[in-house]
Amino acid sequence: MGASNSKQVEKPSPEFETPWRSTSFEKKDDLEKSMREFKLSSSEVKYVRILLTGGVGAGKSSFINSINSAFQKRITTEALVNSMSGDSFTKTYSTYCIRSGETILPFVFNDVMGFKKAELKGAQQDDIVKALQGYLMEGQNFNPVSAVSVDGEGYRSNPTPQDRTHCLVYVMAADKVSMMKSNVIKKMQYVRTKANELGIPQAIIMTRVDEACPLVKQDLKKIYTSKKIKEKMEECNNLIGVPVCHIFPVKNYHEEMDTNSDIDELLLRALKHIVEIANDKLAKSSK
Repeated sequence: MGASNSKQVEKPSPEFETPWRSTSFEKKDDLEKSMREFKLSSSEVKYVRILLTGGVGAGKSSFINSINSAFQKRITTEALVNSMSGDSFTKTYSTYCIRSGETILPFVFNDVMGFKKAELKGAQQDDIVKALQGYLMEGQNFNPVSAVSVDGEGYRSNPTPQDRTHCLVYVMAADKVSMMKSNVIKKMQYVRTKANELGIPQAIIMTRVDEACPLVKQDLKKIYTSKKIKEKMEECNNLIGVPVCHIFPVKNYHEEMDTNSDIDELLLRALKHIVEIANDKLAKSSK
């Protein structure tokens, strides 16, 4: 038999030769310090309000816990997370402060019920819009069947600048982006349109990067050389419309018993950008 002339086709590399987004994994302490010392652009409010929304199971509550863990230097679970069912564990409109030692930092997160594909399950999109405007009161229960009415018990008729959202953040799971149901996407797009009308800046936190890319699962530092992660970020951009420069891939704490410097670095860098654009909104609103 003659020798085969066929050549073995080499598989394309899963990573770029150089990072497509520059970052450092040696500035965790600097990032933490800048957030501790962050000064708001208006004296009218004590903190900027960051509202997290997205599909059920995307990691909204886990992101809040992970940010808190980065500052506390230990794993925390203040925002309760349910990993056992497909339903949203968040049932009420809740505000979470972040502390560094005894210091309460100048930003808070609002966690809301996640969106589901079924019309009568998950968050009502109009309730999210009310939260953006500051109309929802702390502890308001979400009703999957009907949105909060203007004469309802949990409706705030005269929201102050402190009650309003200064940045809207969509939380999307990198390994599930391709499987998101059209109904969930439509709800998120509806909220985005309303947020645009209100002039509220927006960002995306893309979670579960380690589950989406084996390269990153092995080494988190390869997140910005990973072709798969860049592809998933562009997919998020195409679905929701948030610019890629405002999409931040992170890994939430899940099974770890102790905090990790690389995980914290990505979390804190994302947080810094989000707080800065929220503060820009605050500065514009106070003029």
